[in-house]
Amino acid sequence: LAALERQVFDFLGYQWAPILANFLHIIIVILGLFGTIQYRPRYIVVYAIWTAIWVTWNIFIICFYLEVGGLSKDSELLTFNISRHQSWWSENGPGCVRKEASMSGIKGLDTHSYISVIGCTLEYRYIEVMHSSFQILVALVGFVYACYVVSVFTEEEDSFDFIGGFDPFPLYHVNEKPTNLLFKQTYL
Repeated sequence: LAALERQVFDFLGYQWAPILANFLHIIIVILGLFGTIQYRPRYIVVYAIWTAIWVTWNIFIICFYLEVGGLSKDSELLTFNISRHQSWWSENGPGCVRKEASMSGIKGLDTHSYISVIGCTLEYRYIEVMHSSFQILVALVGFVYACYVVSVFTEEEDSFDFIGGFDPFPLYHVNEKPTNLLFKQTYL
């Protein structure tokens, strides 16, 4: 549900790189759930590997919005340089008052307006950081759960002997022939 919520807000902000990442994340989560329900450890391993990639992506998003390491939140990196859109939260955050000023004096920009945002209780970059932090927390819980489920599934596969079940002492007894009869040649 958290990934779907994040997908909606990234669509509202035209953040194309996060939209693609969220879409892939939703597909892999469905695959992991399917693997858990159908007892398919390989699908769960794919999910576990993806959670490591997902944590890395969210760390990048945190670094992007906090402008760590030369990254700038004002760059068009998340929109693939297609548009100048930013996070939806930049204009619609909690307590934000959005003011539009027409720029009709400049030719060619009659339909565009300058938007200023004031009075935000919490800056949008911190909201994005909280979203990514929550995604990391959920991914780490999912990774631990996936590892546990894979270990349970593989333990069950190794302990079952297909004849006597899980009993260490079978209820039946097999009479074994002496080894000298095994090598005795039969004549007609």
